Amino acid sequence: MQRQTQGKPPLEGYDLIGDVHGCGATLAVLLEKLGYHQRAGVYRHPRRKVIFLGDLIDRGPRIRLAVTIARRMVEQGEAYIVMGNHEYNALAYTHPAPVGSHKRWLREHTPRHNRIIQDTLDQYRDYTNEWDDTLAWFKTIPLCLEIDGIRVVHACWDKALIAELNQRHPDGCMDTQFLVESIDPTTQAFRILDRLTRGPHVSLPAGIAIHSGDGFKRKSFRAHFWAQAPQQWGDVVFQPDNLPGDLETRPLTPEERQQLSYYGPEQPPLFIGHYWCEGIPALPTGNIACLDYSAVKYGRLVAYRWSGERALNADHFVWVPVPREERALPKPWEIDFD
Repeated sequence: MQRQTQGKPPLEGYDLIGDVHGCGATLAVLLEKLGYHQRAGVYRHPRRKVIFLGDLIDRGPRIRLAVTIARRMVEQGEAYIVMGNHEYNALAYTHPAPVGSHKRWLREHTPRHNRIIQDTLDQYRDYTNEWDDTLAWFKTIPLCLEIDGIRVVHACWDKALIAELNQRHPDGCMDTQFLVESIDPTTQAFRILDRLTRGPHVSLPAGIAIHSGDGFKRKSFRAHFWAQAPQQWGDVVFQPDNLPGDLETRPLTPEERQQLSYYGPEQPPLFIGHYWCEGIPALPTGNIACLDYSAVKYGRLVAYRWSGERALNADHFVWVPVPREERALPKPWEIDFD
């Protein structure tokens, strides 16, 4: 890949980075490992750019640092970003519900929702203007990206829903009306946001739940979208938590199969996050790379170095382990906020 950027050598490719989740110091270490260096408060590479896959916030110890690094890179033309479900959740959590609604906020402040965003709110508590400005920036983040022969989305590339999004919002970004509509499961906005930022999921039988490793009880499981003719639940489950009992052999119903997306092997390379993979980064299929390797659960913060190849190569993964106390990392990586 050789694309000329004004005033720079030809662009060699993109470094796609998975879910950071507030591991800001580790993000700085990964960027340094990839050959990016700070100039004027922005990480830059002479011949490459970053694409962030969303979920910069929540859970980790250095959320403001993670957002600042990414945002400065995006605003200076050194990176792109797509929206994750956690940025979307923050927008809905902080946006008042419409007049006449029985709720106060678009995303209700339930104990579960409070717990998910609490670390972010705590770390911005003394920086309210910065938090408001960060939320405004989140609204400018597109839901998906297609550039130079690759596709990027946080959770799932659904061709039909992306076409609907582009027809309504050619820039791929939502406006306030779209955000408000998205809390209603009967709307187009909900279907688009749910699929692109959360991916396909299949409901568990009544009375059965997964007690996930992140401390939440879940009544559905995350499903992938690259099985051409899946027959049973085990053909599509894509998460670190095992299905209870013998549910992996449970047949997919026609209705469940119809609700799944499909991304075929003939499609362009696709990069996703979201799915909390574990272990050594690997490709689930030849044209799809998942870059979420549970960084905030002391896993790995993972990047893929893409340089124009049509067939992805697992040797192009680059990662750094996330230490149990990220605050213990050396501090030269930090950016001065003020």
